[in-house]
Amino acid sequence: MKLSLAIVALALAVPTVGFAQDSTAVSNGEYPNTFSSGSANVSPFTQKSKRFNDWAVSFGAGVPLVQSADLTSIKNGNGKNLLGYSAYVSIDKAITHAFGINLQYDRGETRQGWFSTKDPAPSATSYQEVGARTQYDAISLLGDINFSNLLRRVDNKSTYRWALHGYAGVGTLAYRAYQKDAAGQRLMTEIKPFKLNSLFGQAGAGLKFKVNNRIDLEGRVMYVVTGDDSFDGGGAQYSDINKREDQISDNFFNATVGLSVKLGKHESHLMWHDPLQEMYYKLDVLANKNMDIEVCKKGDADNDGVCDDWDRQLNTPAGARVDGAGVALDTDLDGVIDLYDQCVTVPGPVENNGCPTTPVAPAGVVKEETTSMEGIEFELNSDRILPSNTPILNNAVSYINSSNGTYTVIGATDTRASDAYNQKLSERRANSVKDYLVKNGVESSKLNAEGRGEKDLKYPECDPATKCPEWKNKANRRVYFEAK
Repeated sequence: MKLSLAIVALALAVPTVGFAQDSTAVSNGEYPNTFSSGSANVSPFTQKSKRFNDWAVSFGAGVPLVQSADLTSIKNGNGKNLLGYSAYVSIDKAITHAFGINLQYDRGETRQGWFSTKDPAPSATSYQEVGARTQYDAISLLGDINFSNLLRRVDNKSTYRWALHGYAGVGTLAYRAYQKDAAGQRLMTEIKPFKLNSLFGQAGAGLKFKVNNRIDLEGRVMYVVTGDDSFDGGGAQYSDINKREDQISDNFFNATVGLSVKLGKHESHLMWHDPLQEMYYKLDVLANKNMDIEVCKKGDADNDGVCDDWDRQLNTPAGARVDGAGVALDTDLDGVIDLYDQCVTVPGPVENNGCPTTPVAPAGVVKEETTSMEGIEFELNSDRILPSNTPILNNAVSYINSSNGTYTVIGATDTRASDAYNQKLSERRANSVKDYLVKNGVESSKLNAEGRGEKDLKYPECDPATKCPEWKNKANRRVYFEAK
């Protein structure tokens, strides 16, 4: 039974815990990119990164009261409700704002029986009138759960100066039990510490009041499970007489009042830190003082709601919708942002405000007088056909199949890279479009492919490319058709 009680108490005392104090320090001089998480930008927890004190020393005193034993019972029966004395001192370590571990030393004396052993012994004619006292020393490891931080409502903005704590743990108990009757006083039982039969458990609750940042006042009630029928000093003769189970547990309550002194150089202790409450409090203070809340340390130059620290497009036009990286949205990927695109969901060239230059009919029919089609643009250094190009190319398939002429598919580039590289890239682009048309039903005899490199710029002023915005350079990276 002793061992099972110890196991239960240990299970209560050691819940699963996570990391200790958080740190907002950046781990290096760089900012996270779109491929890194926020946690990748947080430095590991070290002693230097601590933001709160997490050590304390506690001490207190009180009175123990035996619950039910051979010589006493709170409920009824033999003995009186005699009060003893107790004292404790502990070293407390906070692991998180809601959990800690305490190494505690207890010393005290319980008193039980029909009279206090400090009083004169009864006469020899008194039947079974005995008194007993037990002097004990205990060392235990306690788990400390801060229920106020664990269960506190986010919308409760009251002053945070009270905290309810729960304690549970196991340890080793040493004691000497004395009995006194008409024949005098004698030692009945002595248990040494750090033995298997000296294991005990205790659990209880405490209510703390934060006097200031250094001192807490606490009232605590603990229930001590001795697991030993000899703790009260009654001995075997009284155990045989009192067979009731509620009078042979030898457990006791211990009510104490104490102080906790928080150690460390920081202003606040981790156990009094409530992250959500702190955030709401600061927001309320700023709102009440009509103060602006600094969200972006380096500002937001284009006022798109994305801080410059994270913004990949620092010159977004006013009114443009942006993604999480601050880039203006372009739903149809035609190079015209939604703010300026008059055909948001249909790709079209820049010069036509993002709308197709030829009407898109359900059957793909194109007007007979249309002899060229533009707007087939490419990414930098790429000959891959973009999804935004397919409506124009499908339109071209219908038009070429309905005509009797032949067409030259002409590829072009912008002015980046060398002439030789751009020539080969333009040829690959022209052949890529030609292959797409042939695979979708155009007779290969109607098509020729030709690359003109950077010699056929739609915007000749973009030489070099740095003189123009990107949408003009993208328009130069194109494929178009010429009728023979």
